[in-house]
Amino acid sequence: MTDVLQARLRERGDRAVLPTYPPRPLAFVSGEGRRLVDEDGNVYLDLVAGLAVVSLGHGHPAPIEALARQAGVLGHVSNLYWSEPGIALAERLRELTGLDRTFLCNSGSEANEAAIKLARRRARTRSGPEKHEIVCLEGSFHGRTYGSLSATWARPKKEPFEPLVPGFVHVPRDDVDALAAACGPRTAAILVEPVQGEGGVFPLEPAFLAAARALADEHDALLILDEVQTGVGRCGAWFAFQRLGVRPDAVALAKGLASGLPIGALVAADVEDGFAPGDHATTFGGSPPIAAAALAVLDAIAGEGLVANAERVGRQLADGLGRLPGVAEVRGLGLLLAAELAEGGAPAVAERLARERRVLVNAVSPTALRLCPPLSLTAGEAEEAIAAIAAVLAA
Repeated sequence: MTDVLQARLRERGDRAVLPTYPPRPLAFVSGEGRRLVDEDGNVYLDLVAGLAVVSLGHGHPAPIEALARQAGVLGHVSNLYWSEPGIALAERLRELTGLDRTFLCNSGSEANEAAIKLARRRARTRSGPEKHEIVCLEGSFHGRTYGSLSATWARPKKEPFEPLVPGFVHVPRDDVDALAAACGPRTAAILVEPVQGEGGVFPLEPAFLAAARALADEHDALLILDEVQTGVGRCGAWFAFQRLGVRPDAVALAKGLASGLPIGALVAADVEDGFAPGDHATTFGGSPPIAAAALAVLDAIAGEGLVANAERVGRQLADGLGRLPGVAEVRGLGLLLAAELAEGGAPAVAERLARERRVLVNAVSPTALRLCPPLSLTAGEAEEAIAAIAAVLAA
């Protein structure tokens, strides 16, 4: 396409879309596998995957065909009635997580909102309104709605919308003493990401998660894991908590669950004094076509061995990046990685990778590049990415 058309698209977007995102340097028109094609026909290796969303890669037939097939049979009927795909998806998530019941919604923020409400509903019923605090971590990101934003750490994301929801306490990551000091009779839940994604891709120490589990039990609180970004195979296990050795009371899921289609889920144990009819709801959550697509995604991840691939290729990618001059550290699990740059300048490096090498990465901080490609990334594509990053850093 011409530069004129590209400029016109940007102008149209500037006029028609609320300015909630930074300027967008590229516009994509098609994708296949781990590749995206822009308006001018340039082909990019995609190590962003829609921010860890496109788990199967672009254009994978499984969710597309399942969505179309189910939409032709039964579309939206609301949650006033049962439909088979939503029940089947809840059953599959029960099998994969080892937890009991699922609330299906539309996004990670909604899944975290449901988790917060579940914790406060349970605590209030058992101990009264004073037991309402949610203990979270510095560096956390849980979403943009009011409850999930209140649980989030970053001040610049919160200040324009204050006052926020009260009752959220933040402690340093991996500081067991600070966590213990923050927990008490007012604690309703401990809410953490097993790997802090937006915070810079920092996996939590297993000992810290074990302490969180023990403290939640001690104070009759829930341990809630936000696996919106880490779940559904991304970290080399179906869920990061399975690698880190802790069993949560509830886990929030979204992103990769339907490989690009909007879905969220709260999967929870059968906690006493939890939700009752009328406590929580959603209009679109668990619609038959989306639930059918999510089931197809889970089938494809299992059938194509993508959980093991995420671990194997993720280790290859981490090892290769860790040997590059200019990379001070590589963090993460599976195919959720950050390369900490010794000299900083991550946004400029990401921009040059896209412009000069046609490789897409995300500058998750001023000093770190985040790589969260489709779970189907091949060994050859991993080497391609390592070579591109090496060339830009060397330049």
